[in-house]
Amino acid sequence: MGGSHEHVVDPAPPCAGPRRSVIDEGTAATTRRDAALGRRAARTRDAILEGARRLFLDRGYAGTRIGNITDACGISRAGFYTYFHDKREVFNALGENAYRDILKIVSCWEAMPRPCDLPDVIGWVHAYFAFMDVHGAFIFASGHSAPADEQFRNSSRRMQMRVASLLGANLRGRQTEPTSAPEALGLSILGMLERAWCYCRAQELPVGDDDIIRTVARLILGDLNPIH
Repeated sequence: MGGSHEHVVDPAPPCAGPRRSVIDEGTAATTRRDAALGRRAARTRDAILEGARRLFLDRGYAGTRIGNITDACGISRAGFYTYFHDKREVFNALGENAYRDILKIVSCWEAMPRPCDLPDVIGWVHAYFAFMDVHGAFIFASGHSAPADEQFRNSSRRMQMRVASLLGANLRGRQTEPTSAPEALGLSILGMLERAWCYCRAQELPVGDDDIIRTVARLILGDLNPIH
């Protein structure tokens, strides 16, 4: 996936966050640990995560060594081990951050007007694209190259299904003809959003962001209120 460029964004819009029951204990532990870090240490840790995120996309998980990460960040191996035990812990931290933020984005549906209109959905798609600007590289990298053990794969599948179920349930509650398969609805919408983001932001195809976002929003709204 070439030609990626970064946008300075806040990945989570101002809306109510998800209930604690849907956040893994690992995410909460990471948050507590980050709060204990000083400002300089937190910047170093973020630099490690950002460097690793790019490397995992370019080289894959198996092809990325700790030396590659330290070279990309300009720190020593000893500096790396101050913050992480190994690259698996880095990968997990990236996944926890993405999971935490996507739950916030999906939960915004709970606070949206009933019924919602096109500008409401456009605003939500904008927020999802902002989330992908921050986490999209990791999401696509993890789909093609990630730790190969069954424990990781099972954990990843559980998190993906939680997100899909939450989104599907929120959308189902707004459908004039409620679906009997909210998980399938959620997965379909997530797939459309991520692929649309990839086309216009990562691959930089000659289509305007606003046109893509408006079109995706219309498709979502059309699914909520189908015209026969």
